[in-house]
Amino acid sequence: MPATTSTEAATADSTAHSLRYAWYIVGVLTLLYAFSFIDRQIFSLLVGPLRRDLHIGDAKMSLLIGFSFALFYTFFGIPLGRLADLYSRRLIIAAGLVLWSGFTASCGLAQTFETMLLLRMGVGVGEAALSPAAYSLITDYFPRERLATALSVYSMGIYVGSGMAFLLGGLVVAYASTQATWTIPLLGAVHPWQIIFLLVGLPGIAVAPLLFTVKEPAMHRGASRRSTVPMRQVFSYILENRRTFLLHNIGFGLLALSSYASAAWVPEFYRRHFHWSIGTTGVIYGSCVAVFGCIGIVSAGRLADYLRKRGRGNATLFVGVLIGLVWLPVNCLLYLAPSATLATIWLLPGCALAAAPFGIAPAAIQQMMPATMRGQASAVYLFSINLIGLGIGPTAVGALTQYAFRSDEAVRYSLVIVTSVACALAAAVLYGALKPFVASLERVRVWNAAHSG
Repeated sequence: MPATTSTEAATADSTAHSLRYAWYIVGVLTLLYAFSFIDRQIFSLLVGPLRRDLHIGDAKMSLLIGFSFALFYTFFGIPLGRLADLYSRRLIIAAGLVLWSGFTASCGLAQTFETMLLLRMGVGVGEAALSPAAYSLITDYFPRERLATALSVYSMGIYVGSGMAFLLGGLVVAYASTQATWTIPLLGAVHPWQIIFLLVGLPGIAVAPLLFTVKEPAMHRGASRRSTVPMRQVFSYILENRRTFLLHNIGFGLLALSSYASAAWVPEFYRRHFHWSIGTTGVIYGSCVAVFGCIGIVSAGRLADYLRKRGRGNATLFVGVLIGLVWLPVNCLLYLAPSATLATIWLLPGCALAAAPFGIAPAAIQQMMPATMRGQASAVYLFSINLIGLGIGPTAVGALTQYAFRSDEAVRYSLVIVTSVACALAAAVLYGALKPFVASLERVRVWNAAHSG
């Protein structure tokens, strides 16, 4: 009996240590995800200054915010996701971090729309290295009953980073608003928005050494050495589960469309309708995003894990349906609010709901894929969700405002139309995915059993 007790205690200690280290890895990756979203979202706060100094309208501005980034982010994500299934994920992430941080800092040196467009493409390529590798790494360290929560905590980086982008950007712009340009050694006279890009880009390079504290699990190293899953086998497996993949990616892509459209244009909504300054908008919106975004994404993950423990195998998709149904009226109340106070009251649940899908969606992909295919499947998911969400969302709002309504003041109506349609369609599509997802879970169990030897 004493020997048995000692063995059980040692096993418990080992499990607790492993779980603590797993959460440390999540912490490091969450920090990097936050840096990526600081670099990505800072554009949304700088619409006015960039339009003025680059001599562009809402349509071109929306290309910088969304499409130029999303196009390269999505297309480079698939080959980088394959590399994540085969080689060191921490090295892939480190290289991407240095790349996207350098391109973001370089945005502060851009003088023309064309130059800024090319630099945004570079940011997209660098950031494509992060999430497929991070999803795969986290999945290796966590049991299935905690996976949705772990991935939701990692995805908090979206809202910590976005909030910091708005907060930092707002404070810097407010501080620098008394003068049109600043003088910096070697660079000469620069605008406040150029300083912001330098401030948010360069620190990312400094945190890259943290990745050398992240260990690759032995099973990943061994699997990579033993076998390489051909791309045709990965896509064959995806095709076998095509209904689930299609409905999952479109449904969550539509929720992402609503989220990215809001994130891109809410600061301008407050500036144009309630005449808030960039500084005020940055501080208030940044605080809402950072606090309520984190609450929303973790709550959705915990709810999905709870429902999964209660026997609902499709919990991640079911929670997605609920998000779409609840978010639709919240968006209408937010963008049609008659005062800034009422708009901000509805902004709080709006920020929580905008964040909620981004942990449960990748968790669903990890649950339904064999381990050797997760990085590539995650890249396909990111391809879809960013092409739909980031590629279409901000651009749809900008195009509606400029070409359909022909008035800057109509941005609130563009936001209502785009987000309401997206949420309604997302709820319907994800509801249709509930049964196919259960079938896909059974397929992965059969596949794992057949390949366990």
